[in-house]
Amino acid sequence: MNDTVKYLLDEQHLPRFWYNINADLPKPLDPVLHPGTQQPISPEELEVIFPRGVIEQEMSTEREIEIPEPVREVWRQWRPSPLYRARRLEQALQTPAKIFYKYEGVSPAGSHKANSAIAQAFYNKAEGVKRITTETGAGQWGSSLSLAGSMFGIEILVYMVKVSFNQKPYRRAFMEAFGAKCIASPSDTTESGRAVLAEHPDSTGSLGIAISEAVELAAQREDTKYALGSVLNHVLLHQTVIGLEAMQQLEMADAYPDMVIGCTGGGSNFAGIAFPFLGEQLRGGRQVECIAVEPSACPTLTKGQFAYDFGDTAHLTPLCKMFTLGSSFVPPGFHAGGLRYHGMAPQVSHLAALGLIAPRSYNQLDCFAAGLQFAKAEGIIPAPEANHAVRAVIHEAEKCRETGEAKTILFNLSGHGHFDMQAYTDYLGGKLQDLDYAENEVAMALAGLPSIG
Repeated sequence: MNDTVKYLLDEQHLPRFWYNINADLPKPLDPVLHPGTQQPISPEELEVIFPRGVIEQEMSTEREIEIPEPVREVWRQWRPSPLYRARRLEQALQTPAKIFYKYEGVSPAGSHKANSAIAQAFYNKAEGVKRITTETGAGQWGSSLSLAGSMFGIEILVYMVKVSFNQKPYRRAFMEAFGAKCIASPSDTTESGRAVLAEHPDSTGSLGIAISEAVELAAQREDTKYALGSVLNHVLLHQTVIGLEAMQQLEMADAYPDMVIGCTGGGSNFAGIAFPFLGEQLRGGRQVECIAVEPSACPTLTKGQFAYDFGDTAHLTPLCKMFTLGSSFVPPGFHAGGLRYHGMAPQVSHLAALGLIAPRSYNQLDCFAAGLQFAKAEGIIPAPEANHAVRAVIHEAEKCRETGEAKTILFNLSGHGHFDMQAYTDYLGGKLQDLDYAENEVAMALAGLPSIG
């Protein structure tokens, strides 16, 4: 079986527990702070926007957290997802490296985001929540939560970053097909949105702005909660099903990764593939190099500051210690909309600060070129976000070709690009360009970081 291409697990091997990296950190996370008092926030204070089940996971330090059976039951529609050996890509690159990828594009919504959307919808339904507000960048999270809302009978309201709202009409159509309402952000439906439009009428929006709008509405009604698609501990926890499955599948392949690679915007899909392997390392197991790849036009990990900051633009959210470009920073409108976030997950940021993961960035054109190179070899067109991981994989495989090292590389192909074909059309037509972030705008945004006593 040494020519095997795909490694499949049957449903009985679907993980029964999520992995919580908080249990194995060599130094605990800095606490989340209340934006008013700057004191560690309490579970009761978070209940304004989150259900209790999610809050318990957010604050937990238990290594394993049981996955509810109703969540696993829905997951069985597409999980366990396949692990592929990229043999044709290896051949095309003439590399001795072994390349494996976990393919999350098999979910009904087309990405890894459904893993957490189903879980969060379940916990909200269990507590009688009638409506969930959220934000979305490229639309993958909004699509996934819309799907989850229809399965659990919950109304979904999505604020979609305006530049992506205009770039990706089929993502909007997907959400609406499942009964969700999708609004371009910034909008005139919230105070925070109107404030942005008053100052910047032509604003392309940002995830920080969209979060503000969604949180503002969630706090106004008792029957409404807010759901986030990345960044927070409980979201990263839900995504570890990816890496836990990959561990079993790599055993089938008699392999173990030398490096694990994922793209990073908020951190969810990188954490999903990397955290279980990092946990093994932290408990004395094999060393693994974990590479977090971000866009050079929004270089949160590579150029940001490790500090307390708001997760949103209007400063309605708690304060988290994270790598940030400043909550008021609006990234340029490149096509990987899911990576246009000013901050990074506290857990991912913490690991980067400890030197346990290696961040790097690439520009837009190089990532699209890598995505097409991958597609021509493997037959899957990646989402623009996933192209960043693909670019790093090809870079590392080419290094192996030069050195002769036969490293084993695992990466998360976090979603397909079927709703992103206009971006590929623009790239192939020479209409895309590499976009630079404005350093003066980042400097201004960082100058406005909250002063923590």
